[in-house]
Amino acid sequence: MTRLSRLTLAAVCGIVVLAVGGAVTTHLLDDPARGLTAAAGAGDTHCREVTRKAPGLLAGKERRSVGLEGVVVWGSQQVILRCGVNSPGATKDPCFEANGVDWVIDERQSTPDRKVIVTFGRTPATQVAIRAREVRADEAIVELSHLVAGVPKSGRCLDAQ
Repeated sequence: MTRLSRLTLAAVCGIVVLAVGGAVTTHLLDDPARGLTAAAGAGDTHCREVTRKAPGLLAGKERRSVGLEGVVVWGSQQVILRCGVNSPGATKDPCFEANGVDWVIDERQSTPDRKVIVTFGRTPATQVAIRAREVRADEAIVELSHLVAGVPKSGRCLDAQ
């Protein structure tokens, strides 16, 4: 094999490796389950019901299949719902009611760009993480409240403060 043939072969191999690497990276970055885990209580009957009834469209974002029990994602993780998380106890974090469901803004996990909101007084609890600059958190929570309304209620956040 001539020196030119070896250089050409090496260049072609390099291009193939880069193309495959790029395709794999693109796939991983587009994976809706990227970085997510199921919560400890995700297998609860109520969580299966919550995820089964989750809408196909939320705040203009399409629901994506993630293959994780108790987890629903809309868009490119603009909204992430995880059912089966620990229910918060008495807290000084802001709480509010939406359609009969009490919610707490988890200030420890929230940032200006990402709001983490958890149901209060319901076991299993449901956590919703929302990219605040891309989705209106209040609209998403109002839409999702009906999903968790069937989880047994044991208290109200406003009573616990």
